[in-house]
Amino acid sequence: MDPRQRQLITAANRQAWEVSAPLHAQGEDWQRLLEQARQPGFSVLDACLTATLGDLDIRGLSCAQVGCNNARELLSLATLGARPALGIDQSPAFLAQGEQLAAAAGLTPRLVAADIYALPEDLGQHDLVLITIGVLNWMPDLPAFFAAVAGLLAPGGRLVIYETHPFLEMFEPHADQPLLPHYSYFRREPLVSEALIAYDGESHGQGATSYWHIHTLGAIVTASLDAGLILQRLEEHPHSNREVDYDRYIGQAAQLPMSFTLVAQRPTA
Repeated sequence: MDPRQRQLITAANRQAWEVSAPLHAQGEDWQRLLEQARQPGFSVLDACLTATLGDLDIRGLSCAQVGCNNARELLSLATLGARPALGIDQSPAFLAQGEQLAAAAGLTPRLVAADIYALPEDLGQHDLVLITIGVLNWMPDLPAFFAAVAGLLAPGGRLVIYETHPFLEMFEPHADQPLLPHYSYFRREPLVSEALIAYDGESHGQGATSYWHIHTLGAIVTASLDAGLILQRLEEHPHSNREVDYDRYIGQAAQLPMSFTLVAQRPTA
């Protein structure tokens, strides 16, 4: 991909998240999250991701999260015995929220505002890199993204992705006929939005222009392999791990895949 085009898209998405950040640090939900962070055993991870990480036995491991948002998931890894070491996100405003949550939890991960395509050189290498819901779709260049992620892994380190299934991107929950495919699975042009970014399924008005990319599952797996990682697990799930808008697709007689887990490892030599 043309690096100049990639930079323009990344900068636009960063601004979209920055102007949306205040929505996520106000009201009862934010205060509840702060209070939960103060409690022993704090975790926002669902049962599926918790089981995956439990199977991998991440106790004592140095963990990083790419696209960590306000670091709530990164901090949750401490409950599984891991060391939340590094969170990377493009939005300083969300990382400021992460610092508040980390202080409430009594944890001190390094939270870095950075473009994944131009990372600082002093981030170290880690035993586990975590990527969760929504991160891949903000990425205009998958091969360069996975190359950067692989560079954060220590030899033998593992990448865990728990994401929306690309097949779900074909559907539009607010369409007149939400159960009919709305977008091509093979669409290459990004979806452009001007709305503030929220998780509650409600409209919160205009924000900044953002670009959402549909990547096929094949493109995701291939990019991880091309980055030199060894695929260990690819599991598809019938449950949703994204905004409440998509709950309408759960429990269908002809159930579509809604999320997936990918585990890959950096070779030891």
